[in-house]
Amino acid sequence: MKATGIVRRIDDLGRVVIPKEIRRTMRIREGDPLEIYTDKDGEVIFKKYSLMGGLADFASQVCETLNKTTGQVAVITDRDACIAVAGAPRRDLMDKRLSERLESVLEGRKIYQFQAGDTPIPVSEENGKFFVSCAAPILAEGDVLGCVLFAGAEGELNSGETEYKLLQTMSGFLGRHMES
Repeated sequence: MKATGIVRRIDDLGRVVIPKEIRRTMRIREGDPLEIYTDKDGEVIFKKYSLMGGLADFASQVCETLNKTTGQVAVITDRDACIAVAGAPRRDLMDKRLSERLESVLEGRKIYQFQAGDTPIPVSEENGKFFVSCAAPILAEGDVLGCVLFAGAEGELNSGETEYKLLQTMSGFLGRHMES
């Protein structure tokens, strides 16, 4: 655990304010769910809660199927990081933070497809090897939970109507699955 040197008091309603700098660094937005942990040493730990995180095994199976069907690198993300990867070394993308540009695509709530002449969108800021070929946000009850995407190297970003429809179908399926 890393000390920040910031101290906050709890108010009379039991609330504590998470400083803006920490919220920005950790990409915690208003309304984001936080999970609360305690340990035997008296520490209280807040962790961003991911609804998609509970689907990691299922998401991995979906990615494997998409990869075998299309031959492309398939990735499923939550709002912050890649939670399942197939078709590329897992260490390159797994648990890596999404790039800010990809987060913007998610917030736009529309399917993105790379077009020749566009500036490629990196999947992660930490790894500049993989770029988004096509991405479909996963929506459940009006909230963006993550996305399903195909990725590739900068010169190999090709997705057609079939890949577009496939991602649209999978994101719709995962969104409905999360609602039930």
